[in-house]
Amino acid sequence: MAKLILQIFTISLFLSLVAFRATGEEDNYIFEKSINKKPTRLRKEKFSHFRFYWHDILSGSKPTSMMIIPPPKNTTTGFGQMNMIDNALTLGPKLSSKIVGRAQGFYGAASLNDVGLMMVMNFAFIEGKYNESTFTILGRNPVFEKVREMAVIGGSGLFRFARGYVQASTHSWDFKTGDATVQYDAYVLHY
Repeated sequence: MAKLILQIFTISLFLSLVAFRATGEEDNYIFEKSINKKPTRLRKEKFSHFRFYWHDILSGSKPTSMMIIPPPKNTTTGFGQMNMIDNALTLGPKLSSKIVGRAQGFYGAASLNDVGLMMVMNFAFIEGKYNESTFTILGRNPVFEKVREMAVIGGSGLFRFARGYVQASTHSWDFKTGDATVQYDAYVLHY
C-alpha cells in the first residue's frame, strides 16, 4: 500500500511539474517587443537651444548646495567630496532674475590631480510650455576650464528621448563663500 501511495505521489508531482511548465507563469511576460511609434504621439524631432544661469549657493541660512560626504584630509583637490543640490535656474545671471527651473542632483570631486567634478543632475523646468518637463545631465566638469561640456542623456515630459549636450561657463565665483553662478547653454534634440 505504501508503495502504491508513493507511486501515485510521484506521478502526481511529475504531472504537476509538466503541467506547470506547459502553462508556465513566465510565458505571460515579454522581455521585448517592437511597437508602433504612432500611438506614442511622438512628434517631429526638434533641436532647441536653452540658456539659463545655475546658482550654486553654499553660504547663508538657505544654501541650495550641501556637502553630504566630506573629502579626506589628505587630498588637495577635494577628491571624494560630494554635494547634493537643488539650485535655481534663472533667465539672467542675478539670483533675483526670473526662475525657470531647478537643477536637482549631486556633484562629486572625482579627480585626484585637478578640480574635476562628476555632475549628475536633472534640470526640472517650472515655467511656460516646458513646465514639469526635465532633462538629465551627466558628465565631467573640470571647473577651472573656460567652457566645459557635458552630455544630455535623457528626459521626461516634452524632453522624452532627449539627447544633446550642455556647455557650462563660470559667470562668477566667490572664493570666500564658494557660491557660484554658471551660465549653461543646452543644445537638446527632443520631441
